[in-house]
Amino acid sequence: MPHSPTTAPSGSPLPGPASGASGAPRVRLARGASPWLVPTVATAALSLARVRKSPRAALVAVPATALAAGMLWFFRDPEREIGQGRVISPADGVVQSIMPWEDGRTRVAIFMSPLNVHVNRAPLAGTVTSVEHIPGGYVPAFNKESENNERVVWHFDTELGDIEMVQIAGAVARRIVPYLPSGAKVEQGERLGLIRFGSRVDVYLPKGVEAAVEVGQATTAGVTRLDRD
Repeated sequence: MPHSPTTAPSGSPLPGPASGASGAPRVRLARGASPWLVPTVATAALSLARVRKSPRAALVAVPATALAAGMLWFFRDPEREIGQGRVISPADGVVQSIMPWEDGRTRVAIFMSPLNVHVNRAPLAGTVTSVEHIPGGYVPAFNKESENNERVVWHFDTELGDIEMVQIAGAVARRIVPYLPSGAKVEQGERLGLIRFGSRVDVYLPKGVEAAVEVGQATTAGVTRLDRD
């Protein structure tokens, strides 16, 4: 049965109230964000400390602090109440295309802008049968040539059979961080991995399953239903 984990794997809480009596959503930092966050936040902290001794330090402190705040926002990892449906969206973003495939499957491509949450979630419950990293280019994820970009291809053994999901790196997103290995059991809506900055996630609906979303529609990872009854 779908569930929403109470904590992100190795995640750290963002400042603010946790979910509770106030009803405020709980937000954590994405696992795999440290290589970007640590130097950025450290630079901001050091430059702010120097402002007291030298007002000129503000020339560095102001942009450094703004950048650190932006990074904290980008790497947010909010808790989600998992939606209903056989297949749910693995990504926050906008449906870029819905294409029938030669083998009868339907590919739903979701473009993620830098403003979206970049933690991806499992579209179905099942077992991870393979996680394959494929080297490639880094053209913008909305470009047709992004088909040849660096990617991580996931396969899941589910109640609907084999389900394929592909995380695609974009022009800036040059690192995909998988959270789970092959053989892992996964719940629907469970966190699978992180793509840093703008990127794309494709889900292949199995033969006979129609898409319930439309091109241009916004999606929420772990919430938006992709399949139609």
